[in-house]
Amino acid sequence: MNLQQVKQRFGIIGNAPLLNRALEVAIQVAPTDISVLVTGESGTGKEIIPQVIHHLSSRKHGEYIAVNCGAIPEGTIDSELFGHEKGSFTGAHGSRQGYFEVANGGTIFLDEVAELPMQTQVRLLRVLETGEFIRVGSSKVIKTNVRVVAATNENMQRAIASGKFREDLFYRLSTVPIGLPPLRQRKEDIHLLFRKFANDFADKYRMPALRLDDDAVTLLNNYSWPGNIRQLKNLVEQISVIETAREINASTFIHYLPAENEKLPTVLGETGGDKFSERELMYKFLFDMKKDLNDLKKLVIELIGQGGNMTLNNDQAAMLNRLYQDVTPGFTQPRLPSPANESGTIAFHHDDDQTEDIQSHIEVEESLSLEGREKELIQKALEKHRGKRKYAAAELGISERTLYRKIKEYNLPD
Repeated sequence: MNLQQVKQRFGIIGNAPLLNRALEVAIQVAPTDISVLVTGESGTGKEIIPQVIHHLSSRKHGEYIAVNCGAIPEGTIDSELFGHEKGSFTGAHGSRQGYFEVANGGTIFLDEVAELPMQTQVRLLRVLETGEFIRVGSSKVIKTNVRVVAATNENMQRAIASGKFREDLFYRLSTVPIGLPPLRQRKEDIHLLFRKFANDFADKYRMPALRLDDDAVTLLNNYSWPGNIRQLKNLVEQISVIETAREINASTFIHYLPAENEKLPTVLGETGGDKFSERELMYKFLFDMKKDLNDLKKLVIELIGQGGNMTLNNDQAAMLNRLYQDVTPGFTQPRLPSPANESGTIAFHHDDDQTEDIQSHIEVEESLSLEGREKELIQKALEKHRGKRKYAAAELGISERTLYRKIKEYNLPD
């Protein structure tokens, strides 16, 4: 089967050289049993490569199982992959076959493989090297003949360096690496994809298909698309439903494109906000606040030890100028040095009980601010995506397993 036939069979749109190269490699390795690691940013369509490999291989009549490693809780993932025996853990009322047993003779696609716990990575390495595994709670070795195709959007070298992923497993999985390009490196394909999605949603919602004028096409092609194909598809569906006009000009289209260089954080989910910039700025603000408050507490302790008088350097004076209005209870305004190169002595009027109350107040506000904001962001992401954890996790920039844990931690409705 040639490249064009593969694209037609699997509905792949585009002719970018990097995309064609990825598909050519997939076609070449399909007849073998070599392990493949598919890399690429979130939303680039990595899930299509293992399907191509499976259906063009001798295993095409066997099972094809796709496993999202980030969506399975850490405590049950070994059971899901390798099975378990009756009574092996609380709730194990009977024996169960794992995916590696069910897919014997077929293919397993491990999506988000970098999210696997370290213990599971050890088990997976053994399967890849020997074709053997042991069910949870059993001592019997089971043989399996499974081809593994894995995918990740993480920087694997960074994950290895941080101790999150085993280096030996990485090299075993990536016998043949296939990298899918981000949409910004497939500029010649962006308008093709837009028209494909526009026609799909026209059929779905029984309305004429969207069209872009020349200026809108220029905007479309020049945008960076951080969410890649998934972001483009969602945007086309949004415009298809909201806009009554079927020909979209640049002035209309630009309102649907999130700003690429957003300077200030905006409410999550509002048009015009960059979700990554918003989150990073918000956390930077909170962590800077935490640092300032910790510095302030150290100064208070030093003041108590020195009888309420001490000499400040320029950095300490600037920090107090910045924070004074937030910590006024129990204090009178300090006299701070004004010239850049001047240092001075300040005197705070306080008693021990007031200082103790202030320190307690600072600690409570500090922890609740971070926790409360995180909970609020998670709630908004879940509401925006109507409770679908996969899309909410992508919006927040975390794994689905981490989101699941946070939902339980904050007792949010699932």
